[in-house]
Formats: sequence, structure tokens, C-alpha cells
Amino acid sequence: MGCPSGRFEVHRRTVRAALASPIPEPRKSIERPSPSLGPWKPIIDGWLADDVSVPKKQRHTARRIWQRLVDEHDADVSESTVRRYVGTAKSRRPIVASEVMVPQSHPLGYESEVDFGAVSFYLCGELTSAWMYVMRLSASGRGFHRVYANQAQEAFVDGHVRAFDHFGGTPSRVRYDNLKPAVARVLMGRNRLETQRFVALRSHYVFDSFYCQPGKDGAHEKGGVEGEIGRFRRRHMVPMPKVSSIAELNELVAEGDRLDDIRHIDGRHLSVAEHFALEHPLLRPLPAEYFDAGLLLNCRVDAKSRICVRQCFYSVPVRYAGMRIDVRLGAESVEALEGARVVARHARAIGKGIETLELDHYLETLSIKLGALSGSTALRQARASGRFTPSHDRFFETARRRLGERDGTRALIGVLLAHRTLAFDAVVAGIDGALAVGSLDPDVVMVEARKATEHRDLGLADLPGLARFDRAIPTLDSYDDLLEGSG
Repeated sequence: MGCPSGRFEVHRRTVRAALASPIPEPRKSIERPSPSLGPWKPIIDGWLADDVSVPKKQRHTARRIWQRLVDEHDADVSESTVRRYVGTAKSRRPIVASEVMVPQSHPLGYESEVDFGAVSFYLCGELTSAWMYVMRLSASGRGFHRVYANQAQEAFVDGHVRAFDHFGGTPSRVRYDNLKPAVARVLMGRNRLETQRFVALRSHYVFDSFYCQPGKDGAHEKGGVEGEIGRFRRRHMVPMPKVSSIAELNELVAEGDRLDDIRHIDGRHLSVAEHFALEHPLLRPLPAEYFDAGLLLNCRVDAKSRICVRQCFYSVPVRYAGMRIDVRLGAESVEALEGARVVARHARAIGKGIETLELDHYLETLSIKLGALSGSTALRQARASGRFTPSHDRFFETARRRLGERDGTRALIGVLLAHRTLAFDAVVAGIDGALAVGSLDPDVVMVEARKATEHRDLGLADLPGLARFDRAIPTLDSYDDLLEGSG
């Protein structure tokens, strides 16, 4: 029969190994150099290590890692190379079997999906959690996103109003899970008892609602918006944004919406914007009347001239202390009303027990209780917000040093009252002008402020095209002649 190695044209060592074990030995892995990715491997490893301590839904994907390498480090490396390395780094993770889903097709303009998703960001240096409202058109995939402090009904309704304005129309049906702002009670099957406010919203915009099964069993029924929340977080909120207000964060979110219009959803030849251009004519037109998303309340003003709304405190002018006033609660603002007139407006606070105080609301009381100004919470918040500028502080210190604590505080209050009738920048310029001439009189500050306003107004004369309106200055010489003649 001959030697098996010669018959099968293999080495005798291979024959001996086959006789020793029917299972072949694993191949020896050779560590190959990676000149293009090698310098970036420590950075990738660092990002993946940092992801352990951040929320699970805002961790890096392989695509996001590649995007950051190109955008932030000018790396010349392909996405596939990054994907292979990230896959190797994550290979030790256990594979979780997932439920099989059936692909769906959606008619243009017929349906959208709505949900809230948790987001994390740094607000004034402090890690903060909030909720991102998302509405996604099922056909074109175009989405609208906005961050709110909570998932209350005001945010839910305000998100709908803004989303419909963003799309320029309304779909025929909107798909929801069983959010409390919309559902008062879950009934049998798909039937729901809806809240009165949500019924009013649906009646105004004329759209139908569809509700998913309660709990995790119904999450796949609105998979489009579920996936959109995660995709948007990974694409536009990794690394976590650092902002000074939610308004600033929403500007970044709006910019993300604009960038997403040019992206292509997998398997589609048209971009999101091009697909939406086909869908937009099939959306229902917006109603002519505006829908007010705010909630009208009636609150009592306490002895500290504050109203308590959703466990947060907001100041109102001291003349309303002890009275009941109407309050309009919006998703992002709180307004105190006297009839139809707004007497106080605040940005909505984040958290519980937070005080939001306006220094101007307490000036009448502070003019009597002069010693309360220096340590007041309203003054501290005014400094933090920039409404009490270094010019105000310089005037306050100079006035107390030259006039004494009592008269110096009274002079500052007179200056602060000028903000009610003059522009903020004009008053600041008036303070600087009064200090330049060595005066601490509030009347001098107002004179200097009006001068600054007049100088800005006179600047209009330099605009082109206004020369034809110039007229000669009138004189009184003719009247003088008449007086001389009568004499």
C-alpha cells in the first residue's frame, strides 16, 4: 500500500498528528503589524474603557469611533479596519440571542412614532439626566428631537406642536406606547381611555392614535423610534455634551436634525431629505389656529413672594404676596399672569425644591429692608446669571464705601429700578459713565444711560439712503422781524 504520506502527499508529521488525534491542532496566530491603525489603538482602548462608566445607551459604536478618529485626530484609516479591531476588543462579550422581527413597509405620510428616551449631559459642569422627545416619520425616517427636563404632559404636548411645525404637516396616525400624558387607563386589547388634554390635541390636529402592547412585549411594535433614539444619542451625544442650559443643548440637537437630513438609511438610495420631499405633500395640512401647549393653573403667592409649581419655587413681584394668581405652565417656561398680562416669566427649573428668583421682583421690599440685599438669594442668582454685572458690583462697593451701608444700598436700588424703563445695556453704560465722573446719584446714571441710547439712535443717520429725508433746521428770524415792527 505504501507510505500514507506519499499516497496523500502530506508530511509524515501530519500523518503522525492525525493518528494521535482526529481533531487538528489550532492554527498558530501571527501578530501582524498594523501601521495605519497602530498609533490609534491606545485611543480606541481608552474610549472603550471609559464606556464602562457611562450610560449603556450612549457608548461608542465602531462607526462612532471611526468618525471621531477622522474628525478629531485626522486619522487616515478605513472604517472596516476600525470595525475589525473593535470587534476583536469586544469579542469576549457573550452573544445574546434576539427575537426575530418581520420587516414592514410604510405608506408615505401615513404614520409616525413617538417616544421619550433618557439622555445624559453636563449642565454647568454637573452630570444631569433629562428626557429627549422623538417623533419619527415611519416612511421617510425623518425625525424631530428635543430635550425636556421631564416627561410631563406639558413636554409631551409641546413636543407634538413643535414636531408638526418642523414637518410642516401631520401624519394620519401616530403610534405610541402607553405614556401617562396620553393614556389615563389601559383597557382591553388596544383600547385606551385617553386624557382630556391629549384628546384636545388629537382633535386640533386631526390624527388617529395607535397603542402598542403594554410592557416589553410591545416595544418591537414601534421599533423605528426606539432605534432612532439610540442612533441619535450615539451619533450626536457621544461624547456627552457640556452646556450651560437646556436651551443651548437643544440648539445642538436641532443642528443634529439638520445633519441627519443628508444621511442615507441602510438599503435606501435616497437621502432622508429627498425621501421626505416625496412624503411632505401627503401629510395633512396644519390647522390655521395655534394650539397652546401650556397648562393653566391657579397658585397662591407665599410670604416670600414665590409661587410653588411642580415642587419648584418661582418669584413674582412683591405686590402679589398673599394673593392667588393665574400661572401658565409650559414645557420650558413658567409665566405668572394678571388677567392677560404676564407679570413674571421664568425658565422652568430642573429638579425639586429649586428656587428661581428675580432680583427686580423684590426691589420695593429691599428699599425698606436695606440690610437684606447683600445676602439675598435673588442677588446671588443675579450675579450667577450675569444680570448683576461687574459694573453693578463696582457701583455697589463704591457707594457703600463713600455713602455708608444704608445710603449706598439705597443708591444701588435706585439704579436697579432704572432697568424697568431703560435697556439693560444702556443702564450698564450709564453706571460706567456716572462712575467715570465720580457720581453715585441714580439720576446721573439715568442721564448717562439716556445719552448712550441717544448715541445709538443717532447712528441711524449714517445709514445709506436716508440723506433724502434731511431738512434744513428752521429759524425764528421772521418772528423777530415782526416783533421789531410792532415795537
